[in-house]
Amino acid sequence: MHLNPYGEGAVKLAASLANRRPATADELADRCRAAGLVLERPVTPQDLGHTMDTLDAWEKIVDATDEHERAALLNRMLAAAAAYPRLTDHAGSGWHLHYRDDRQPLGPVLFALISVGTALHLAGRGIHRLQRCAVDGCTLVFADTSRTGRQRYCSHRCANRDAVRRHRARVTPMTSP
Repeated sequence: MHLNPYGEGAVKLAASLANRRPATADELADRCRAAGLVLERPVTPQDLGHTMDTLDAWEKIVDATDEHERAALLNRMLAAAAAYPRLTDHAGSGWHLHYRDDRQPLGPVLFALISVGTALHLAGRGIHRLQRCAVDGCTLVFADTSRTGRQRYCSHRCANRDAVRRHRARVTPMTSP
């Protein structure tokens, strides 16, 4: 039984697609399958275009400067993706809820998945737990799934790079001209 297929996995898929946008419908299909999505229809260039529009809207949520703006932007996405929840075992993988209409192409499926998944992530973990990496020059998005809710970096690599930079700034003597 799936308790919540729209939570952490959906928001991590959104971050992955936003950080490295797929160039073709085939790449989009491959990356969705790798994330565990069951694709019921062939993925088309229209699905790719719809996904790019979805990611543009989603990144505005990521970059929102306050929680009310973030909630308003996400609520707009949720309203556009609205459908009655449905109990389904479409892939024979166990009963779970879909927050979308049945037999949709991948573009609208991802729109609903990303909208609902992001809402569940932010409501369940905290409205601040979706952001860009704190390292100057890194623009990657991440969903903070840490236990403490204080993640600042997209990866251990960026965290280490920033720690080295801070260390060097402390130990390098300032020289004046």
